[in-house]
Amino acid sequence: MTTWLITHPACLEHDTGPGHPESIARLQTILTALQSSTFEFLIREPAPRAEVEQLNRVHDPDYVRDILARIPEQGQAFIDSDTVVCPATGEAALRAAGAVCHAVDAVVGGQAQNAFCAVRPPGHHAEPNQAMGFCFFNNIAVGAAHAIAAHGLERVAIMDFDVHHGNGTQTIAERNPKMYYLSTHQAPLFPGTGDPSETGQGNIRNATLEDGDGSEMFRFQFEERILPELHRYKPQLVMISAGFDAHRSDPLATLRLDETDFAWATRELVAIARKYCDGKVVSALEGGYSLNAVGRCARAHVEALMT
Repeated sequence: MTTWLITHPACLEHDTGPGHPESIARLQTILTALQSSTFEFLIREPAPRAEVEQLNRVHDPDYVRDILARIPEQGQAFIDSDTVVCPATGEAALRAAGAVCHAVDAVVGGQAQNAFCAVRPPGHHAEPNQAMGFCFFNNIAVGAAHAIAAHGLERVAIMDFDVHHGNGTQTIAERNPKMYYLSTHQAPLFPGTGDPSETGQGNIRNATLEDGDGSEMFRFQFEERILPELHRYKPQLVMISAGFDAHRSDPLATLRLDETDFAWATRELVAIARKYCDGKVVSALEGGYSLNAVGRCARAHVEALMT
């Protein structure tokens, strides 16, 4: 079995403007890091566009139409103060969500052991009817809903180790008892959600980290609050919102992880998948805004998927 890398040139054309942290350079850096001989056996696949039906499983149809209608013919426009659209945004957003559905088809269908979707814009802040936090469509949730609707899965786990809580993914999972959303994230921090008291239908698990926390506390929370829940849940598919902004050099947060922590967490999740679902893992890029670190983190993450 193989690891797939799914991406698309359209994801490099979503231009957020000078100085914006969610930049084209993020993905360029990651793709360059994955070009070394270490990754010669990666199967590289183009991301298809998500179908409207796939988006509508987690987003309100009026919202999907509105976002696509707000793409400008030229220049840039702001959905909110952080979330920018340009003429290429619609195509990039469709390809980003489509990548995760394609990965689900490949992994659940047995063509790939696991997959990493190197795409942007990210997705985990996108609510059913609201774009925010650089996100338009909730890529990982679209993929999870596709796994349930198209493949009949009943236990899809979504682990989110982005430094920011995936409020949109949590909202979507709260409505769907066939999803289980788990998150480690810094608090307090944008978007202000993700308290451990938020448990949904018993299918939400939040483990918070504080300003300055590093490897020891991250791994403690993972081992004490996340992994036992995954063992109890026995997922049929493990999905990962792979944000690398908990790295010590990231400009948008103040945790102190490094790439070895992301590699460790990935190996733990792969072990869960091997135990309960024949190793089926689908990962999608979320945050990570240090250009000095994001390539190394993605490299460590994909190496762990491949082992």
